[in-house]
Amino acid sequence: MNFEQLIDQLKLISIEYGPKIIIAIIIWVIGIWVIKILNYGFGRMMDKRNFDPTLKPFIKGFVSAVLKVLLIVSLLGTIGIEMTSFVAIIGAAGLAIGLALSGTLQNFAGSVIILLFKPYKVGDQIEAQSYRGTVKEIQIFNTVLTTPDNKTVIMPNGKLSNLPMINFSTEPLRRVDWIFGIAYGNNLAKAKEVIIRLAGEDERILSEPPLFIALSELGANSVNVTVRAWVKSPDYWNVFFQLNEQVYNTFENEGLNIPFPQMDVHLHKTI
Repeated sequence: MNFEQLIDQLKLISIEYGPKIIIAIIIWVIGIWVIKILNYGFGRMMDKRNFDPTLKPFIKGFVSAVLKVLLIVSLLGTIGIEMTSFVAIIGAAGLAIGLALSGTLQNFAGSVIILLFKPYKVGDQIEAQSYRGTVKEIQIFNTVLTTPDNKTVIMPNGKLSNLPMINFSTEPLRRVDWIFGIAYGNNLAKAKEVIIRLAGEDERILSEPPLFIALSELGANSVNVTVRAWVKSPDYWNVFFQLNEQVYNTFENEGLNIPFPQMDVHLHKTI
């Protein structure tokens, strides 16, 4: 085939497929625009009907993906690609992709499990895989957490649905635990009295279940007193830190010593 024949062949291809390609490009641009409008309208509809915030990102992402696949299939039909053969190719490619992306498919299945059984939802505080934070968004494959120090953690849903996870927001009440140490020789009854008084002055500490306080250990350097109190879940950390500070300041004023590790060295004079 010489150069002139090649040019003629390209002209024939351009005449045959050029208009189809132009139409396909126009359909693609309009289709993407329509998909964006549909996604926006779908989101507004979910807002008006008070859909669960956990479901919104997942459903919007899933619907968008399905619409884009349908758009691509229609474009291929417009260009003139035989869809019967294309479907067979998609099936074979889908099997290969499924094997290659088994972890991704596991994350998708995990998303479905999370949305069905709701072990957590948007706004809950959870801990999993050594990360703790507030659930910001549940996506098709991942869950986005915001940590207390404002870091973003993206966790795969497959592991979140299969591995242990702690949800701190499920129960309305949480138990706060402290261990306060006093020096040997200090008055244990007075230490208990001070702790009970300080806890009673904090309205966030609930009277039911009652406060628990007991001597838990005769340690190497201190007599350790265990204290357990119940609070509403949102008050947990504020109560924990504040009572620590109050006990530290009050023990000194009450003549109670908070010990620290120390070593006594005795020198013996030998003759």
